[in-house]
Amino acid sequence: MDKNPQYFQGILQIRNPNEEVIRFVMNQFKNNEKVWIAKEEKQKTGIDYYVSSNKFLLSLGKKLKKSFKGELKTSRKIHTKNKLTSKDVYRVTVCFRLDKAPLV
Repeated sequence: MDKNPQYFQGILQIRNPNEEVIRFVMNQFKNNEKVWIAKEEKQKTGIDYYVSSNKFLLSLGKKLKKSFKGELKTSRKIHTKNKLTSKDVYRVTVCFRLDKAPLV
């Protein structure tokens, strides 16, 4: 399959991120050359990454939850139907909200 740089299957939403979380996410992409970020959008409360693989996105969400204190939410919505198999094709959204550090 020819890689279209604009193609994405899901969205990783990171809220209240710090440098460490962003570095962690970028390293996950560096270590996997089959997956890429199609688009990056800055939001008021964080960053959205449009990712080329749902499977990678779900495993990245689990790694974030294991490595950092925060809340992980996953949702999916039907995007289209596969023309060959007539199965629904989903776009997955993984939202990781980092716990705000307690002010001391």
